Amino acid sequence: MNLKQIAKDSAKTLISYFTYQAMRTVLEQLSETDPPQAMWLRRFSFGENSHIQESEIYLEELLRERPALAFRIMTVREHIASEIADFLPEMARTGIQEFNMQHRRQHLERVTQLEFTSPSAADYPPEGEGDP
Repeated sequence: MNLKQIAKDSAKTLISYFTYQAMRTVLEQLSETDPPQAMWLRRFSFGENSHIQESEIYLEELLRERPALAFRIMTVREHIASEIADFLPEMARTGIQEFNMQHRRQHLERVTQLEFTSPSAADYPPEGEGDP
């Protein structure tokens, strides 16, 4: 298990998610203040050729098209990261532990229920008995 690579991949995924959330925040703001700009950003972000899942490519393309929007999204992304960076690792650890415990409990309940409800030979009368 390469923990360094897992950490790098996780950081890249988190950065992309922060970029997506920043874009959604800016889009929501623009919907109220500048609807034509919001429509443009929506088409750019969700259109066929969008790279929203690859945040750095997405931002490079946006910088070429509309630099002010790209800078705004980068600023919001940075703000999101700075606001949650301190407590995110603990939330992730706690969340994983809680979800794992919940999955284990549900599995144990299913297995236990199957053991108690499975028919056994004692549940059936011997052949010939009970036939009308």
